[in-house]
Amino acid sequence: MINFIKHPRLSLFHFINNHVPQLIPDKAFVKFQYAENMGAKLNLEHPTLFTEKLNWMKLYGRNPLYTRMVDKFEAKGYVAEKIGSEHVIPAYGVWHSFDEIDFDQLPDQFVLKCNHDSGSYVICEDKSTFDKDRARSILEPALRKNYYWMFREWAYKNVDRRILAEQYIPSLGKKDSVEYKLTCFNGEVKVITVCSGIPHQAFELRHNDNYSRDWKRQNWYAYYKPTGKDFQKPAEMDEIIALSEKLSEGIPQVRVDWYIVDGNIYFGEFTFYTWAGYITFEPEEWNRVMGDWMTLPAQKQQ
Repeated sequence: MINFIKHPRLSLFHFINNHVPQLIPDKAFVKFQYAENMGAKLNLEHPTLFTEKLNWMKLYGRNPLYTRMVDKFEAKGYVAEKIGSEHVIPAYGVWHSFDEIDFDQLPDQFVLKCNHDSGSYVICEDKSTFDKDRARSILEPALRKNYYWMFREWAYKNVDRRILAEQYIPSLGKKDSVEYKLTCFNGEVKVITVCSGIPHQAFELRHNDNYSRDWKRQNWYAYYKPTGKDFQKPAEMDEIIALSEKLSEGIPQVRVDWYIVDGNIYFGEFTFYTWAGYITFEPEEWNRVMGDWMTLPAQKQQ
């Protein structure tokens, strides 16, 4: 009710989008959502800002390969083909419903997650005490939702929604955990974001520190503030940069996420529309700087 009072038009749009999404065409929805979130008109004819180009890609950069890349299960096979299976966290299985999962075949520790969205996951550290009802309550509702309709991020529209089980790595997802997110433009790494803390937490509990590819601290942030401390460049970073550029070759823009575990480099996921394309930069000039780095495809792909 509070959100509806503060943002009545946006609330109405989201209500329709959640219940009868086909009533709102993609272009109209993206333009309206951009205006509400960014406080500016979306320029689709001559986009120059990074946020404008990300939203242009939702509507016109519709490469079927992107659907495979955002699928957390299918991406494992894609990455293994491109750079080797040693960089992929092993999967134990994949199912279309929670009831299909054969828990007897799973190890004592594992992670369950949906392959099509962000944040729907459950960690099992001890199968003998694992709360299946809680896991079901998190994963089954997420399976019923097509992530595409939230922000019209086209790559997610046709993902075959499933639950996957993968290896549990104790050092990940902790308060002191670190992951590396490399934003690539046409196969070139331009930004390395050091993310510290537990993913999908409140802004004050998670921090992002941005560096250039030659490990120079950048003077900007978006939503998650920097820690204020200097991170040492990992010994594995040059290899991570090379792997990211191989995976992102020929793609206008994609973020490739990584973990370093005991000296081993593991792929996390691909992201084509960071913050759904609605990014508030501090300072604002970085929206234009990153927009200049991004070259859109020559022709619109309908």
